[in-house]
Amino acid sequence: MKKRLTPAEEFEIMKLVLDKFLWLGILIMAYGLYKIFIGTSLNGLSLIIVGAIILIIFLILVVKEYEIAK
Repeated sequence: MKKRLTPAEEFEIMKLVLDKFLWLGILIMAYGLYKIFIGTSLNGLSLIIVGAIILIIFLILVVKEYEIAK
């Protein structure tokens, strides 16, 4: 028998998961900025783009979850 989660518990789990996407995107972008500062700009720029894509995915997930909860 499966246990049902309350809406508050679902929201807390969603926050934990989406928070990891946010940190991952920011860390990748920061590493790309670091690579640009030490001189390998093309590799750094691609890392910043990948970080931005992760943050856009984060944005889409948050908006989709908000619309479903509404």
